[in-house]
Amino acid sequence: MASSNGKAAQAEEGKAAPEGSIGGYESLHRLLEANLSPELFQEASRLLLGLNCARPLEAIALPEATMTLAETHNFDVQAFCFSADKEFLRQPRVVRVGLIQNSIAIPTTCHFSEQKKAIMDKIRPIVDAAGASGVNILCLQEAWTMPFAFCTREKRWCEFAEPVNGESTQFLQELAQKYNMVIVSPILERDVNHGETIWNTAVIIGNNGNIIGIHRKNHIPRVGDFNESTYYMEGNTGHPVFETAYGKIGINICYGRHHPLNWLAFGLNGAEIVFNPSATVGELSEPMWPIEARNAAIANSYFVGSINRVGTEVFPNPFTSGDGKPQHADFGHFYGSSHFSAPDASCTPSLSRYRDGLAISDMNLNLCRQIKDKWAFRMTARYDVYASLLAEYLKPDFKPQVIVDPLINKRA
Repeated sequence: MASSNGKAAQAEEGKAAPEGSIGGYESLHRLLEANLSPELFQEASRLLLGLNCARPLEAIALPEATMTLAETHNFDVQAFCFSADKEFLRQPRVVRVGLIQNSIAIPTTCHFSEQKKAIMDKIRPIVDAAGASGVNILCLQEAWTMPFAFCTREKRWCEFAEPVNGESTQFLQELAQKYNMVIVSPILERDVNHGETIWNTAVIIGNNGNIIGIHRKNHIPRVGDFNESTYYMEGNTGHPVFETAYGKIGINICYGRHHPLNWLAFGLNGAEIVFNPSATVGELSEPMWPIEARNAAIANSYFVGSINRVGTEVFPNPFTSGDGKPQHADFGHFYGSSHFSAPDASCTPSLSRYRDGLAISDMNLNLCRQIKDKWAFRMTARYDVYASLLAEYLKPDFKPQVIVDPLINKRA
């Protein structure tokens, strides 16, 4: 079942289709590839994925060691290259970026320490595959060290919270140094210096194994089973951009992708790549998933890496969320589908909807400035107009600028 570079993967004949698949296929892209003629598939791909520098994305051949790890540990792996036009005064700035999506490793009824260790054991070979592939910057999914238990409102799951320099950071620091790789590690943070407050945090680990800094989730959902404000509130770190050895990166954690101004702020601070580590389920958000990050990449002239966990996580105690639905013990299916988007509106095919995966992309960061020059979004943005409107909107006596038709109530 292992597959690379978008090759079609389907359930074996006579076996039930895996949960989360599309009729046995791992993604929409693979379904179309298997069922359309090559000519039709090429045209469908152009419409769905766009063109990069007027050409379809090129697949990257990965080392045999990477493919062996993917087959041995049954994770999806895909790799594509985003190009930029040749420039006379700048050399290409190519960085290799990776995204990891994964399911939990053992049932949520197991001891918490066993759950955490099992996830780390599961992640290690995927990080090794990224290292073998020469990945420079790697991002994991939101709260990767634990089940996404925030639907339950049970406070015992707070035990998974750890300090910024805790166990998971130390685990990844070793790998970052081993592979000369920057790693973005989204965790449940326990701020021991401020009353043990809990945050949803991304720890940015440098390629020398050092901690560059952190970013805390700006927007907290209060929709459906996403009862996250029971555990942590909105972050207090602003919109930092981290200048790493390989480029300037920002982290827009999960629900922040629904807020265009959140994306904008990372762009204003100079981000070249923004990661969106997430945990989201199909019934709620899947129609938005391929749109929001791609739109952000276009509007802000940077690359976006979108990561979502996979699988269905069943919890010991049923719960409700005040939405009229009967009690249930799972969040729904986390549909994976991690992918990259580029500022020129092109994007990669998505990873599997139901298997662990590693997405890899070569990005020529020169494309960011080239698209800014082409479309002039920054120059035409009229920030002064919006700043004035927002300043007025924040006042208690704000009145919307609505011009009423004086004849609106006159009968015809």
